[in-house]
Amino acid sequence: MDVHLRELRYFVAVAEELNVTRAAERLFVSQPALSKQLRVLERQLGFRVFERTPSGVTLTGQGEALLPIARDLLGRWAAGVETARAAVPSGTLVIGMQTAVGRGLQQEALRLFRTAMPGWEVSLRLVGWGDPSGGLADGSSDVAFIWLPAAPGLSTYVLATEDRGVAMPADHPLAGLAKVPFAALRDEPFIALPPAAGPLRDFWLGRDARDDEPVVGVTANTPEEVFEAVTSGLGVVLVAEGNATLYNRPGMAYRPVAGLPPGELAIARREGDKRPQVMAFIDALRSVATKV
Repeated sequence: MDVHLRELRYFVAVAEELNVTRAAERLFVSQPALSKQLRVLERQLGFRVFERTPSGVTLTGQGEALLPIARDLLGRWAAGVETARAAVPSGTLVIGMQTAVGRGLQQEALRLFRTAMPGWEVSLRLVGWGDPSGGLADGSSDVAFIWLPAAPGLSTYVLATEDRGVAMPADHPLAGLAKVPFAALRDEPFIALPPAAGPLRDFWLGRDARDDEPVVGVTANTPEEVFEAVTSGLGVVLVAEGNATLYNRPGMAYRPVAGLPPGELAIARREGDKRPQVMAFIDALRSVATKV
């Protein structure tokens, strides 16, 4: 029997929430994916850990017996990883990213970080928009560049505040305007982030500036999918002003939008995570951001 830590983490979350939907939101996974993993776990164990009820789930007797053991294993593994990381004064800082950052932030920040933490390497990790925490929730990233609003459990520092504009096919009728009123976009099909992105999906659909339901033409998981859909004429998408330059494409036009609050690019860490390498990178970014 080979049970993975991920499955134990899923089991503990559902046991604490006693509701698969709430546990899925907490874990930043879809409800069907979480239910599937629970079934896999029960098959591996050879017994049921949950009884399904109309209002959620309850623990079986075997599930109640397993819960403290699973919590202990997860806690001991997390402590063991931190002990191993602290065994030598070097390592790799994993930086989660959902889009290119640019804006003159990274290069100087990395130089300052390496000066402050000699011997440490940096690994850049691309994270899909299905995880709005940028890999922080499951521990696969140490810090992450994210757009606010942030997922629960994260501490953030805003690096840049930028107006939101719209990217559209170059031959779109609205491309002839110097600035597009948001009201003119209400009936346009939008390229949307996946539902797992939660509040972030709503923000980039402009829900904070509208009281009706947006029309979703396509759901995309990466910037490449987004801009391919735009240049293919499948819809429009809201983007931050700085990203318009980073993701400029032939056949695509970017225009500022009137009537939208700005977006905020932030560096994030897990709440309470004050490891020296994490704080050194955030301090480096804060130093650079004040000069940009």
